Amino acid sequence: MSLRTTLRAIPTIMRVGFADAIAYRAETIVWIAATTMPLVMLALWSAVARDAPIGRFGAQQMVGYFLAMFIVRQLTGSWAVWLMNMEIRDGTLAQRMLRPIHPLVTYAVAALAELPVRGLLALPIAIVALVAFAGSELTRGPFMWLVWVAAILGGWLITLLTNLAIGCAALFVESSNKIMDVWLALYFVFSGYLFPVELFPRSMRTVVDWLPFRYQLGLPVEIMTGAYDVHHALVMLGRQWAVVGCMLVITAVTWTFGVRRFAAYGG
Repeated sequence: MSLRTTLRAIPTIMRVGFADAIAYRAETIVWIAATTMPLVMLALWSAVARDAPIGRFGAQQMVGYFLAMFIVRQLTGSWAVWLMNMEIRDGTLAQRMLRPIHPLVTYAVAALAELPVRGLLALPIAIVALVAFAGSELTRGPFMWLVWVAAILGGWLITLLTNLAIGCAALFVESSNKIMDVWLALYFVFSGYLFPVELFPRSMRTVVDWLPFRYQLGLPVEIMTGAYDVHHALVMLGRQWAVVGCMLVITAVTWTFGVRRFAAYGG
C-alpha cells in the first residue's frame, strides 16, 4: 500500500461515506438526537445558576458553555467502533484487508465524511442561538479561533483513535462494545459533557487533567468560551496533542497484534 494510492483513494472514500450518511439519514438524525444532552444540561444548570453563580458560571455563562458543548459534540463524534465490531464478526474486515487501502484509513475517512451531514442538520440553529443568547461569552481574536480549530481537530482525532483502538480489541474478544460502554460512562463524567470540568474540586481537577476525556470535548469548549488566555490555551493544546500521539501508538499496537490473531484464525 503506497501513500500515493491512499491519497488518490481518499476522495472516493469520502464520497462513499457522505453518500452513506445521506442514505442512512434517519440513523444520522437519531445520532444527533442522542447527543442533545448538553441542551438538557443547559436548562438544568442555567436554572441553578440563575439564583447564584456556580464558580465563574452565571446563567448566561452556562448557556454559552452548553451551546458550545453541543456544537463541539457534533464536530468531534465518531461511531467507528460499532462498525468495526460488526465487520469483524461478519468477515467484512477480511475483504477490506485485501484492498490496497489500510482498513483503519478507510474507517477514519468514512468517519470524517459523516461530519458535514451532521453539521448541516444540527449546527446552524445551535450557532445562531449561541451568538444570539451568549455571544459575549465567545472567545475574541482570530488567533484564538485558530487554536480552537486545532483543538477541534485534536478532539476529533482522540475520539476517532479511541474508537479504532477499542474496535481493534474486538480482534481479541467476541465484542468490544462493552469496553466502549465503560469508556463512554467515564467520558460523560470527566469530559465536561454533563457539567464543566472546573466544577470538580481542585484535587479532582488534577486527576482529570491527566485523563484523555477533557481533551475530547472540554478543552475545545473552554477555548471557544474564552476560559483561557493565549499562553494557557497553547499549553492545554500541547497536552491534547500529546494525548493524540499516545492514542495513535495504542491504536497501531492494538491493530498490529490483533490483525495477526485475526489472520491466524482464518479471518
